[in-house]
Amino acid sequence: MVLKTFGWSFAVTALGLVAAVLFGGWTAFGIVAILSVLEISLSFDNAVVNAGILKKMNAFWQKIFLTIGILIAVFGMRLVFPVVIVAVSAQLGPIEAVDLALSDKDRYQELVTDAHPAIAAFGGMFLLMIFLDFIFEDRDIKWLSWLERPLAKLGKVDMLSVCIALIILLISAMTFATNAHQHGGGHADKAETVLLAGIAGLITYMIVGGLSGYFEDKLEEEEEHEHEEEEKAAREGKPRSAVALAGKAAFFMFLYLEVLDASFSFDGVIGAFAITNDIVLMALGLGIGAMYVRSLTVYLVRQGTLDEYVYLEHGAHYAIGALSLILLVTIQYEIPELITGSVGVILIGWSFLSSVRRNKALAAAEGNAGDRTEVSSGV
Repeated sequence: MVLKTFGWSFAVTALGLVAAVLFGGWTAFGIVAILSVLEISLSFDNAVVNAGILKKMNAFWQKIFLTIGILIAVFGMRLVFPVVIVAVSAQLGPIEAVDLALSDKDRYQELVTDAHPAIAAFGGMFLLMIFLDFIFEDRDIKWLSWLERPLAKLGKVDMLSVCIALIILLISAMTFATNAHQHGGGHADKAETVLLAGIAGLITYMIVGGLSGYFEDKLEEEEEHEHEEEEKAAREGKPRSAVALAGKAAFFMFLYLEVLDASFSFDGVIGAFAITNDIVLMALGLGIGAMYVRSLTVYLVRQGTLDEYVYLEHGAHYAIGALSLILLVTIQYEIPELITGSVGVILIGWSFLSSVRRNKALAAAEGNAGDRTEVSSGV
């Protein structure tokens, strides 16, 4: 099972490390290995959240997620995305941006770093909306009930998550503008860019998430009335209507997953510059890490891990909330990657241990109930 799920990840790791040695020797090998670990540590919460969505999709779309999806994740976000950032921010053509990335690595790193506030605002707002919509929803299973119960009551207020997200964005942009003005850094004009990028992240979430939720609800309705709909479709000569609807639902959920993955990859791409400014090594290291995150997502789905350890999804969403705030803080202040990565690992580890304790408590309760039944039967 492990080899079947992680086979491609192992293969990509071997090829990536060999390519690193051929490209830059053993030093490059070490850099790629470190970047791979960095990507996995920063994106473990991504895998848990992805699994919660992917388990609703059939085997075909899970394969699409691992094939076409990984091409988008590795080549799109880890290789093309940094080049596009440079091309847009420096107003260069794509070929010029690639040439700059390969020939003048210091200037390339400078341009990507310069674009970081806008990137952090977009990704931070997208992830923040995921977190807010999660904690404001009333759920049957609550992890931190002392916090989640009152938040669920607050969640009954329409558009509360959007209002809170916009307030946080406004504070971030105003703080950035004020500090830039006080220090005479010449970045005050970028406060508008931060605001616009954050709003773009919010709009992206509402469009993609909204379409995904709409078609997911449609799919659930279709499943509830499956037999009736099949008979009706057969009478009208449209036996494939149900399949088409499922296809739309799966497509928009797949699209939502890709945007989610893109938002998670922002911190990894930016953080990679603390280790190297070589775009080839970055693509190799982050690409290997992305493969493991994808494989881990499918593994969690096939093992039914989220159903067994019910608080994992809660921990992952709290990690998303922490990451979104960290991204927004990094608009103005630098935060070490060690903190960024460890916060998610700690929250997910905590939720996992809480799930284990819950399962043991339930098993003990069932055992005690069984013993009482046997005693009463004997009497």
